[in-house]
Amino acid sequence: MANKKTASPTWIDVKAALLTFDRAGLHGLVQDLYAASKDNQAFLHARLGLGDDQLGHYKASVSRWICPDLMRNQPVSVSNAKKAIAEYKKAIGRPGGLAELSTFYCEAAFSFLESYGMEDESYFLALIRMYDQSLKYALNLPLAERSTYLERLDKLRSRASDVGWGVEDKLNSLWDAAELDGP
Repeated sequence: MANKKTASPTWIDVKAALLTFDRAGLHGLVQDLYAASKDNQAFLHARLGLGDDQLGHYKASVSRWICPDLMRNQPVSVSNAKKAIAEYKKAIGRPGGLAELSTFYCEAAFSFLESYGMEDESYFLALIRMYDQSLKYALNLPLAERSTYLERLDKLRSRASDVGWGVEDKLNSLWDAAELDGP
C-alpha cells in the first residue's frame, strides 16, 4: 500500500503502485514513458542494448553543452554536459561507454577551446577533472580496449599546449601520476 503520510511520493509509493499493474498495464506505462521524451528513449535504448549507437544521444548532449554553437547564442553548460554522462551511467554504466563519453567530452572541449579561445577558469578546471576521470575509466578497461582511449588522451595533452591556464601541466601531471610512458 502506498505511503499516504508522505507529502511527496517516494520510490516506495511508486513501487507499491506498480504492483497493482498487470503485464499489459506495465507495457503501456513503459510505452508512455518512452513517448514522453528523447531522454527516456535514450535511457531505454541503452539499458536494453538496442540500436547500433547507444551513446549517440549522450554524445550529442555532451557536444551541445560543452561545445555549443555560439553563433546561435547557445550557452556553455559544464553541468549539463556532465549530466549527460551521469544519465548514461544510470542507464547502463558500461565501463567502455563511460571511457568513451568522458574522452569525447575532453575532445569536444578542446575543439571548442581551439575554435573560440574561451578564458573561463571553471571550464578549464572541469576539463582537467574530466580528463582525470577519463584516465581512470580507461585504466580500468581490459588491456585490449585500453590502448585506444590512452592514445586519444595522450593526443589531448599535446593539444593542451595552446590552451594556457596551466592545463597542459595539469594533464601531464595526471598522465605521469598514472605512470604512463606512452599508450
